[in-house]
Amino acid sequence: MNPLSVARFICCVCMFPLVSCGASLTNDKSKVSYGIGMQFARDAKNRGMEIDLKAFAQAYDDVMSGKKARLTDDEIREAFQKVTEEMMKKQSAMADENLKKADEFLKKNEKKAGVKKTASGLQYRVITEGTGMMPRATDKVKVHYKGTLIDGTEFDSSYKRGQPAEFPLNQVIPGWTEGLQLMKVGSKYELVIPPALGYGDRGQQSIPGNSVLIFEVELLEAKP
Repeated sequence: MNPLSVARFICCVCMFPLVSCGASLTNDKSKVSYGIGMQFARDAKNRGMEIDLKAFAQAYDDVMSGKKARLTDDEIREAFQKVTEEMMKKQSAMADENLKKADEFLKKNEKKAGVKKTASGLQYRVITEGTGMMPRATDKVKVHYKGTLIDGTEFDSSYKRGQPAEFPLNQVIPGWTEGLQLMKVGSKYELVIPPALGYGDRGQQSIPGNSVLIFEVELLEAKP
């Protein structure tokens, strides 16, 4: 992440507590602002980023009031570089720890009744077996699903959105591409996806690096 990206990210994260604290959240503007704040705050938490809100507020006040900047561009650039390096170290350490937890969880999970394991390391359990066609990697599928981490944290759910998801099966994470091809339309499976078949050591948004992904998936349709 370059200094400019870090700057934009920090600004977005900091704006949330500054403007939403005590907000009534009764209009669309405040609701959207709160939603954006939640997204960035979650990302900041996953990245291990610490923000000095007082310093941010001081900079905001200085700019809006036309005061002279208290730091030079070089000083800020150097600080951004150090923060970026520290963030990367924390992310790497977190990913290493998550990989150990993932290995332990997967070893225990594969011993549970009804759990099967493929050559790639994907684990799955049949909840309901359907009778329809089995999709190919090039097919488009419609599914309902819920995704959680091994600690039970839910990071996504089409059920909560009230709308099934549709996508080409070869344009999602490898664990989904493989897992859905094991299912017949009408089936409901639990897919336990190792990090290498998910988002790897980089993670994504609310998913930390090297996370095991647990999905309950219903295959509703499959179309060529």
